[in-house]
Amino acid sequence: MDTFFFIFSKIVQFCIEPLNWVIVFVVLSLFFLGLRKPLLCKRFLILALFDLLLVGWLPTSEIFLRALEDAVPKVNLAQMSEKDFGGIIILGGAIEGGEIALDRGEISIGSAAERVTKAFELIRRYPELPFIFSGFSGRLSPKGVSEADAFKQLIAEQGLPSRNAHYENQSRNTYENALLVKPMVLEFGAKTANDNPKPWLLITSASHMYRSLRIFQKQEIEVIPVSVDYRTGNSLHWGSFDLMEGAQQWNNFLHELVGLLAYFITGKI
Repeated sequence: MDTFFFIFSKIVQFCIEPLNWVIVFVVLSLFFLGLRKPLLCKRFLILALFDLLLVGWLPTSEIFLRALEDAVPKVNLAQMSEKDFGGIIILGGAIEGGEIALDRGEISIGSAAERVTKAFELIRRYPELPFIFSGFSGRLSPKGVSEADAFKQLIAEQGLPSRNAHYENQSRNTYENALLVKPMVLEFGAKTANDNPKPWLLITSASHMYRSLRIFQKQEIEVIPVSVDYRTGNSLHWGSFDLMEGAQQWNNFLHELVGLLAYFITGKI
């Protein structure tokens, strides 16, 4: 069932990406042009143009993405001690492992690079804490090294301490992250005086944090959110038009919205 859910989620993700609809509208306009129905052809071309304008005008996506990023308040770690934490969890999604890493012999970091850089910062700051990197691949047909194995290589290249390092290299989505990390948290995490697990720091993108928190809470894993990879600020860019950035912001927001809905329906949150 989880495999079916994973495949179905990828199909839905393709269908909701706004720029994919531009292709659909253009194909339909050409279809009706071939049927000598210029009115329908014109309407679908207008829809394609409207789609491009909606995606490229940044405030249309920023207003929704900012609300999602602000759904989980930012935690001030400076006011907390290393003794307050059980460990560090880093969710995958930023590392480009796979076939390219094998071919080129180098690990690339994607647009959510702050997940990795923040992890490096906290591992250096709290060298005695155990940390878990969780992630295999979000691709339907993964090839090459897993994200977890790629992160392990980065840890070695950065000269970071690895005695408390643990890796989960089977998960394909956030639900599987939480499910497979749970036994590792119970085994390796620090305990309170009452023998209860201490909360773990959870590193992921700000837009992804709300869904992640809900999933980890459902698995009864107590975490402290460490949100990174913010895409919006305190003000909207009313005069900005950027098709690539707008498409990425819409994709992030719609991906999280559909994910929340799907996980709610299936009882995962």
